[in-house]
Amino acid sequence: MKPRNNLEETTLQDGTNLLLQEHDGRLYLLVHGQQICGPSTAAAEKELAFLAAAPFRPARQPKIWLIGLGLGQALDAITKELPQKRGSFTVIEPLPEIPAWHHRHIPDGAFKTDARVSLETDVGPSALARQSGTLHAVLIHMDAAPLNPKNRPWPEDRSWLAAAYQALQPGGLLAIASSRPNAMIYKRLQQAGFDVAEHTVPVSPNAKKPRLQPIWLARKGRPVD
Repeated sequence: MKPRNNLEETTLQDGTNLLLQEHDGRLYLLVHGQQICGPSTAAAEKELAFLAAAPFRPARQPKIWLIGLGLGQALDAITKELPQKRGSFTVIEPLPEIPAWHHRHIPDGAFKTDARVSLETDVGPSALARQSGTLHAVLIHMDAAPLNPKNRPWPEDRSWLAAAYQALQPGGLLAIASSRPNAMIYKRLQQAGFDVAEHTVPVSPNAKKPRLQPIWLARKGRPVD
């Protein structure tokens, strides 16, 4: 039996502990002993990146925001999906420990090695408002993403969704993944003016009866010709 090694730990604003753990060569982010990022979210994060990147492969300068760094699985995937040299990938991560852990424990990830990646800390509506009509896509996996001041996921915040809508270019995508269904998200995305499609991805693609995780693709109108 291979041991589980606790690599790093910090306390979140609500007093809970966030733990970075290694087991058998794999990394996990845990809260209350529950995995919020790691092998159980890898398939959804990669599919999220694949679906969000698909419309923008012809773009010369794709401009992508990722809400929450996590273990960098979505970031690694979308930087590979969109290899354009003039692309930009902005990670919004308000918790300073997460980038520091990447430097110490994930030296080969895109966060450290891809010069197109930058880091910001403000994830609120005002930060999105400053991007007015410039973003191709905003990606968020709700399990590992930062929460709003009410300790709720940002996609459940109507003002944040309105700001995300305004920040996107025509045809831009707000792409959201979660480990569990959330009827409220679908409804609020529609109320914010998005055209919404829901996809599912298996947690463990090789399992005989895999559990499915939802991905919502919310599009802002149609792209300008």
